[in-house]
Amino acid sequence: MNKRVSLACGLAVGLMMSPTASLGGAWTLPTGDGIGIVTGTFARSDLGFDGSRSVQPIPRYNKDELQALLEYGFTDWFTAILIPSLQHIDVAQPFPGQRTGFGYTEFGGRVRLWTNDQWVISGQTTYRVPGTYDRNNPAAIGYYDPELEIRGLVGYSYKLGSWPAFINTEVAERFRFAGPPDEFRTDITFGVRPLERWLLLAQSFNVTSEGSGTWGIPSYDYYKLQLSAVYEVTPTFSVQLGGYTTYEGRNALQENGLIVGAWYKF
Repeated sequence: MNKRVSLACGLAVGLMMSPTASLGGAWTLPTGDGIGIVTGTFARSDLGFDGSRSVQPIPRYNKDELQALLEYGFTDWFTAILIPSLQHIDVAQPFPGQRTGFGYTEFGGRVRLWTNDQWVISGQTTYRVPGTYDRNNPAAIGYYDPELEIRGLVGYSYKLGSWPAFINTEVAERFRFAGPPDEFRTDITFGVRPLERWLLLAQSFNVTSEGSGTWGIPSYDYYKLQLSAVYEVTPTFSVQLGGYTTYEGRNALQENGLIVGAWYKF
């Protein structure tokens, strides 16, 4: 496989991970409580990491996505999860393609396994339903097969000086039932509240493929850093603004994006 084809496969599989994590992390919601987070991400890339991790020019890749995260506490120890999404993807020559429609819709739940005053350990399972089955469109590659994810989550809340803070660590196995390989994922979120209405988030999203896939899809890995701030407008409504970048990878996009979001507690 030549370098440009390899990079084209990399850009097709390198954006499978949304750069936003669920609000709850390892924590479950109290019985009857819910939250909805609508997030828009606007990503652009004309560079990619090749098989030796060098940055190379690739066909321009644009991806705009609108995602809604809905969580509801059926009991104090079980939170249901629904994540629908809409997306627009545009890939330039020499692999042209364009698509507007549903992305993955994810549904499942998180179970709290153990907790004390500071720590919480949970398990989460979600099933991902594709939004298209068009295998002929380059802009749809990687988005037309069902996936299953099993995730372990550990959360720790503490004080950073006088500021409330937390660390949330997640490890996951994503099973992909067609051409792309399975993936091992680790997500880390650090949050701190320096002022009553402000929450600052630093997040790391990391993906490693477990071997290569079919259709010429190479093995790959990529590492994203996301920084954002959340401002509490009212006790039930908040807004978020931030950005992210892929700072290292192999057979994947060097991607940069903007994030805007709205959070509503109910």
